Amino acid sequence: MTTTTAPAMRVWIGCMSCYNSGRLVGEWFNATAADEVTIADVHRGSGGSRASCEELWCLDVDDMPVHREMSPAEAAEWGRVVEEVDEHLRPALIAWVRSGNYVAEGTGDLPSVSDFEERFAGEWGSFREYAENLAEDIGLLRDVTEEVARYFDWEAWTRDLAFDHTVEDAPGSGVFVFRNL
Repeated sequence: MTTTTAPAMRVWIGCMSCYNSGRLVGEWFNATAADEVTIADVHRGSGGSRASCEELWCLDVDDMPVHREMSPAEAAEWGRVVEEVDEHLRPALIAWVRSGNYVAEGTGDLPSVSDFEERFAGEWGSFREYAENLAEDIGLLRDVTEEVARYFDWEAWTRDLAFDHTVEDAPGSGVFVFRNL
């Protein structure tokens, strides 16, 4: 099993008044602090009047679990939820959300960290590697003779096991495995 670290989640926060006037004014900020960004922060270095500027919006995201526009407050919520898990687990949480097969907290889209921790089965070189390790851990072939074990259909067992799991690519190589409970 390997571990991967997650890059920092960032959002590009822009001024909507400027955007609607045909000017792209904004900056990249850390997602967890997006709800603290002010009009002045966004306009820093852009020059021009800010008299009619009132609304900020995240028009782009980088390394976030979701790829869509959102409010700075929502971006900060996403950033804080992801930061609840240990740094080496963040890429797995992001992959779980991107799979679409995740459990949301309450009525929103934010993932349930406790459900993630319960379902995450680790990062593996392949799903087959996970399946073989699981078979050994549960003693699947412990009480059969070596001759019988030789005829065990690993392909079929692994294929059937996959129906109870979500598998997502890990950054670089390998896969993240999640139990579907």
